[in-house]
Amino acid sequence: MQPQPRKPLYTPEERRRRDQSPWTLVQGILAPVQFLVFLISLYLVLRFLATGEGESVATVSIVVKTLVLYAIMITGAIWEREVFGRYLFAPAFFWEDVFSMLVLGLHTAYLVALATGTLDTHGLMLLALAAYATYVINAAQFLIKLRAARLDQAKDREALVEAAE
Repeated sequence: MQPQPRKPLYTPEERRRRDQSPWTLVQGILAPVQFLVFLISLYLVLRFLATGEGESVATVSIVVKTLVLYAIMITGAIWEREVFGRYLFAPAFFWEDVFSMLVLGLHTAYLVALATGTLDTHGLMLLALAAYATYVINAAQFLIKLRAARLDQAKDREALVEAAE
């Protein structure tokens, strides 16, 4: 028994809207920026946990990482609205959006704990690491979708070439 072929990620109209949206470029810029900020912050947090040095710079890096996350989430919701007609939970990105809510929740919990003094510095750094772990999973989800979209486009090009022959 052969597996069912996967439904394409985008309809032709959605792909057209995606390609014409300025938010596609914004997402393409913010994603690697966020990943770079994440790597720097991860290093600073791990350095603090290992040595006890650099608490302030690690804390600032987590706040910056969280602000960049908010920026990519807001612009991503706008992008999703332009492409799929809804701000979140479009069927093509449903599970990525669900997991994004966990990522946002943990990052926001960090900011709340920092502002209220609910956790000590060590606890804050561990909460940041938990938020970062969910971010890595979520980023992998989106990379898998990006690959699926590229495979769909390659399949469409092949079909056009075959039809032209």
